[in-house]
Amino acid sequence: MKFSVQFLSFFVIHNEGSDPDGPKKYKHYQTLTHEEYQDSELKAFLDGEFKRIAKRKAEINAVSENVPTKIGRFIVEPGYDLTSNPNYNLFQRLRTANDKVEFHNFSDDVLRLYMDTNSVRGGAFVMATAKLNELYDDPFLFLFKCDFESKIARVSDERSLITQVEMAINAKNIKAIQYPHMPEEGMVEEWELKIHQASHARYFEDFLKYVSYEKSKPEIVADQVMEMVHQYMETKWQAADIPYYDAVPEAEEEAPGAPVTEEVAAMRQEKQQFDVWAAGEKRELQEKWSHDHVVEATKQLVELQPDLELRFKLDDILIKGHMEDYGGNIHIAKMNGRYVVLIEGDSFQFEKGVSPIELLHPEEMQDVLQRVGNGVRRRASGEAPSLD
Repeated sequence: MKFSVQFLSFFVIHNEGSDPDGPKKYKHYQTLTHEEYQDSELKAFLDGEFKRIAKRKAEINAVSENVPTKIGRFIVEPGYDLTSNPNYNLFQRLRTANDKVEFHNFSDDVLRLYMDTNSVRGGAFVMATAKLNELYDDPFLFLFKCDFESKIARVSDERSLITQVEMAINAKNIKAIQYPHMPEEGMVEEWELKIHQASHARYFEDFLKYVSYEKSKPEIVADQVMEMVHQYMETKWQAADIPYYDAVPEAEEEAPGAPVTEEVAAMRQEKQQFDVWAAGEKRELQEKWSHDHVVEATKQLVELQPDLELRFKLDDILIKGHMEDYGGNIHIAKMNGRYVVLIEGDSFQFEKGVSPIELLHPEEMQDVLQRVGNGVRRRASGEAPSLD
């Protein structure tokens, strides 16, 4: 996959004063044609980045909210086409620029839009159109942002040792946008673009206000689970002849002075408990649903997303598996007021450091349950030993 640069504009964003968080301004350094790019130092720095962003894999529904590479889609109102989207039009003008002056002017429009976003950082901003001549007639558009690296020096001589390098950039942490998205060679999606930024800050995508990103898989699962919770609440409380909408406090505004029964108060309390649970970063076992109810719920989720991960901690022990393992290979129970996780499997595999556990001849399950049932266990982490 070899991209041939058609036009390229190079800008530098820097602080107006000494405050790194202060106002920024930008300066256009050069706009290059294909021939000028071939003879420039920039070619060795950037050539590999075109292929790298094009090859990066990304899913419409990302595996997590903080993945570095995402797929964006231009937003249009129903009944309208892509030309109604300002961000698309901006990109298209760059892709269809006839000469370097036109490309420079359109690049300047993009950079001014970027400068209006929050948390703009100093660095080099590069816009380029490049063709895959063996596959497409129309060029791809690439936007690259390299933040300035701090504390960069080069070895100088025996007396001064090093010399500080100002405005140093590094391709390692480069942020990039590619349009259009190319899911595989020979296929392009005109409605989609690919964006890559390794940092957790999302400022590089903020200036594209008319591009949307689909929910990540965890967000979709969370929505599906909450829908199951709503169905559970409706079924439970309608069986008690109480409409579920009464759980919403705003209903009081529609009927001021209406008495709140004990059942309605209990329903609202349970709804609030679910809301607090769903919003928590770290959550505990709720003990609301039966085993069969949970098995059915996980089955519905796995049908939609077969590769869902199951991950939780019991005290300080981390358990990882797949959602479909619950009820089959992974079981959760209580004994003597404490939680028990039972994991089934056909073979063990140990890695790295050797331990005596690898020499174990396993007990029968009944013996283990009897031992656990009698409360025989090792000391908890940090627990003082017995003085007996």
